Amino acid sequence: MTASKNPIRTRFAPSPTGFLHIGGARTALFCWLAARATQGQFVLRIEDTDRERSTAESVQAIIDGMAWLGLDADEGPYYQSARMERYRERVDQLLAEGKAYRCYCSRERLDRLREEAMAAGEKPRYDGHCRDLQTPPEGVEPVIRFRNPDEGSVVFEDRVRGRIEISNNELDDLVIMRADGTPTYNFAVVVDDIDMEINLVIRGDDHINNTPRQINIYRALGAEVPEFAHVPMILGGDGQRLSKRHGAVSVLAWREQGYVPDALVNYLARLGWSYGDREVFSRAELIELFQIEDVNRKASRFDTEKLNWLNQHYLREGDRDQLLTELAWHMGRVGLDAVNGPALDDLLSVQADRLETLVELVDQSRPFYQDFEQFEAGAAKKHLRPVAAEPLAALRERLAGLDDWTPDALQAAVQATADDLEIGFGKIGMPLRVALMGHGQSPAINQTLWLVGRDRSLARIDQALAWIEKRVEG
Repeated sequence: MTASKNPIRTRFAPSPTGFLHIGGARTALFCWLAARATQGQFVLRIEDTDRERSTAESVQAIIDGMAWLGLDADEGPYYQSARMERYRERVDQLLAEGKAYRCYCSRERLDRLREEAMAAGEKPRYDGHCRDLQTPPEGVEPVIRFRNPDEGSVVFEDRVRGRIEISNNELDDLVIMRADGTPTYNFAVVVDDIDMEINLVIRGDDHINNTPRQINIYRALGAEVPEFAHVPMILGGDGQRLSKRHGAVSVLAWREQGYVPDALVNYLARLGWSYGDREVFSRAELIELFQIEDVNRKASRFDTEKLNWLNQHYLREGDRDQLLTELAWHMGRVGLDAVNGPALDDLLSVQADRLETLVELVDQSRPFYQDFEQFEAGAAKKHLRPVAAEPLAALRERLAGLDDWTPDALQAAVQATADDLEIGFGKIGMPLRVALMGHGQSPAINQTLWLVGRDRSLARIDQALAWIEKRVEG
C-alpha cells in the first residue's frame, strides 16, 4: 500500500461515557501523529449524543488526559449535542430525496424478527416492512431509517487493513434518527465528518462493520467519502482484550502510578507501529517517521515491563521541564514540600537511575524532605551497633568542619575517616546510611549526604549515636 503525504485532516471523537482509556489514547495519538506528519489538522470532537451516559466529568477527564499526553488539537472540542439542528436538516434532506423513511415498527415486532432470524441461524436484520408504507399508524412516533442500496457492494481501501468489500445484501436499513429526534452514531458521525472536512478516519477495528453503512450514507448525502484506517485492538499480557483487570486503564491512572507523558506516548506509538527495531523515539522523530500504513494489522499486547523500561529511560534522559513538573505534582500528592529539602533537579539527577516510576522515586526520597520518627528495627539492629559509634562520631566531627558540601568532598570525607580508623568503607557506610535514611536503602552514600543536607545530616548522626548509646545502656 503506497503511503500518501497529502495533508491529513483527521479527528479523535470519543464518547464521554468514561475516562480516556489506553486504547482511546493510542487512537488519539495515531490521529495526532498522522496530522502532524503531513502538516495537516487534528480535530477533537466529543460525541455526546448519549444523554443518559454522557457526563461533564467524563468530558473533562478526556480533555485532561489528552492535555497531559500533549496531544493538542488544532480545532475543537466540538460537541455533537450542539449540532442537533444540523442532523435534523440532513435527515430531512434524505427523507425528501426518498433515501430515508419513517419506521413505525414496535419494539415487540423488532424483537420477534431478531429471535426468528437467530433461530434460523441467520444474521438479524430489519426486513424493510415500513419502506413503502402508505398509511402510517396513528399515535406512534417513528424512527427514521436509511434506505440502504439493495444491490452492489461497498468497496474501500483501508490504509491499515487493505481492500475490504461488503455486499449491500448484508446490510439492512439502519436507524439514523431515534423517535426522540436524536441521531444515532452511524449518522451523526458521517454528518460531522462531512462538515468538518475529515479526509482520513482513524479508529479502532471494532468499527469496521460500521464503515460500509457509513460509506453508503456519505454517498446518499452527495459527499466525498474519506479514507479509513482501522487500527487493531490492544490485548493484555494474557491475550485477552485489555480491561480493568490488567491494571490501570485510564490515562490519568497511569500518571498517578508514576509514568511520565513522553514515556507513555513513546510506548503507545510502538504498540502496533514500528520503525525497524528501534524502541525509543522523541516526539519529533515520531512525527517525522510515522505513517499510518505502517501500523500492524495484528492486535498488540500491553507489556508493563517494557513500559517500565521506557519510563526509566525518560526519567534519566527525558525533557527536564516535563520531568520536574511531574515530580512536583507527585510530591504534592503525598504532602512533601520541595522547599524542605534538595532541589528537585538535584533529586532527579541522583534517583532517576535507580527507580522506574516517579511514585517509587518520591516514596524512596521522603527522608530528604521529612524527618522520620524512628529507625527501621531490622536495619538499626544490624548496623547501628556499638562498634559503629566511633566511626560515626569521627565522621560527624569531620563533616561539621567541611566547607564544601558537594558529593566529591563528601566522598573524600567518608573515605578519609575510614582510612584514619583503618576500617573498610562498608564499616562506616552502612551505619551512616541507616543514620541518614532510617533504613538501609539509599543512593551512593556521598549523594545521600548531599541530598540530606548539612544540618539534617549532622542531626541524624547525633540521633543515631544516641540510639547506639541507649542500646549499650539497655
